[in-house]
Amino acid sequence: MSHVSRREFLARSAAVAGAAIAPTFASAAPAVEPLFKISLAQWSLHKAFFAKKADPLQFATIAKKEYEIEAIEYVNQFYKDKKKDEAFLKDLKKVADDAGVKSVLIMCDGEGALGDADEKKRAQAVENHYRWVEWAKFLGCHSIRVNAQSSGTPEEQLTRVVDGLGKLTEFGAKHEIGVIVENHGGLSSNGEWLANVMKKINNKFCGTLPDFGNFGSYDRYKGVDELMPFAKGVSAKSHDFDDKGNETKTDYRKMMELVVKKHKYSGFVGVEYEGSKLPEPEGIKATKKLLEVVRDELAKG
Repeated sequence: MSHVSRREFLARSAAVAGAAIAPTFASAAPAVEPLFKISLAQWSLHKAFFAKKADPLQFATIAKKEYEIEAIEYVNQFYKDKKKDEAFLKDLKKVADDAGVKSVLIMCDGEGALGDADEKKRAQAVENHYRWVEWAKFLGCHSIRVNAQSSGTPEEQLTRVVDGLGKLTEFGAKHEIGVIVENHGGLSSNGEWLANVMKKINNKFCGTLPDFGNFGSYDRYKGVDELMPFAKGVSAKSHDFDDKGNETKTDYRKMMELVVKKHKYSGFVGVEYEGSKLPEPEGIKATKKLLEVVRDELAKG
């Protein structure tokens, strides 16, 4: 047996250990972030929730277990009677936390017109939204989604909405919560008009939630293009699919090329199935699959 000095033994041991460890580091390639993330809009299950076939408290668990989606967008209509219920709010957060699901935003409807022609009613509408800002903050959302509802000429509506939305945004900013507007009927479905609202308010906490649908006769691609510079979220509206899995009203490839490539958006894209031909679960799955297919295609260039 040859004599090995202590120094030689330590050197050899270090070399062997290094060789064993090296492959581990070499194989640990950095995780690649997806081009965008997918969330589930609660409205996709509105029939089930309204019919009480599903429990709104368990929305996060439903998203995770049934659709493998780990981010959700709440709809305030399913929680209106719980608006001031602190215990329920804590339970809602616990359900999401336990499921490992991220709360992204709260879609708010039925709280009055932020562009009401009556100044007192407009001020009340602003205050009606305060509680949802507080909910969003507690749940860990980044924003609440509101409507730019008003009346009068386009110019009058612009002035009124800028006033109401601007004041609500100031409240949201205090909580570091965004106040974002969806193209959701009326002049808000005119991309140019809504973009002008954003420019007038000019606050980083005020933004848009471009929805692939809801544009009426306005060109949906033009509208999304105009709203994307202010977007804090994107709503992938779907209604029906062809035999190849493509949405029949919106060219998802064209739309997502616009969203991801042109506007460099990498945030959440919400699955919002609103069709009637497929049951809600199948519609959600079809929309999610289409988004995943398009995302993979875009990632490959």
